[in-house]
Amino acid sequence: MTKSFKSGMVALAGRPNVGKSTLLNALIGEKVSIVSPKPQTTRNRIVGIKNLPGSQIIFVDTPGIHKPQHKLGELIVAKACESVKEVDLILFMAEPEKPGKGDNFILDMVRTLNKDVFLLINKIDNVKKPELLPVIEAYTELYDFTEIIPVSAKTGDGTDILLERIVERLPEGPKYYPDDIVTDQIERFMVAEIVREKVMQKTGDEIPYSVAVEVISWTEKKEDVILIDANIYVERDGQKGIIIGKSGRKLKEIGTAARFEAERLLGCKLFLKLWVKVKKDWRGDERALKDLGYN
Repeated sequence: MTKSFKSGMVALAGRPNVGKSTLLNALIGEKVSIVSPKPQTTRNRIVGIKNLPGSQIIFVDTPGIHKPQHKLGELIVAKACESVKEVDLILFMAEPEKPGKGDNFILDMVRTLNKDVFLLINKIDNVKKPELLPVIEAYTELYDFTEIIPVSAKTGDGTDILLERIVERLPEGPKYYPDDIVTDQIERFMVAEIVREKVMQKTGDEIPYSVAVEVISWTEKKEDVILIDANIYVERDGQKGIIIGKSGRKLKEIGTAARFEAERLLGCKLFLKLWVKVKKDWRGDERALKDLGYN
């Protein structure tokens, strides 16, 4: 008798900066979501596809759920909550410390959905095993988790057993994507995200939350060459100066790093031009958010 194929959607949920995007990249085996030490790096619903013998897991990396401070934050949290409602299984990620208000808030929301929920204690590479027990006990007092799995998104520890447990819980279903597809994100979006990641990595704490990136021109030439122009938007003239840097050095550094990674992603040569523009208080402007694709 032929074994049935299994497939389903699995959401990564948790507070900002608990390692959801890093874990997604580790599970997929390729970079499909940008990563930064800064909280609230992920703003959009990112899908990663993992193909295994007899099964296909469609992971959804949700933005970190937090108390929003502006219109952009409201959209991000709404998007995260909607994404979690659609899935077959939820992976609730936490750090190896006792739960805080943010964790309680998310678990209260998850509780209303009546879905299987795994507790993933991330960053176990930073703690000793005896330190995990009181953390796990504190979480199990809050919620009746289907599985509890310690993992390290950084080293990959625990990911094999996690995949096994996920497949056990998946329903029978079709293969939604071909074997060679690892994400549903379009190339323009991924290049814009790479540029935003490099801005976050190479500037101070103020800039990441105020930056948006829009690819405004994409021209494919012969012999595997793509010409790309992108705007980097900030909210203040001072932020523009920080990104450009002295004699344009910081912007050049950002562009070089982004081009290198985008070339690896696309498998061809790129000419990437970056422009820095001020769009005052864009995070609180509904029209600006819509223009930038946050709707």
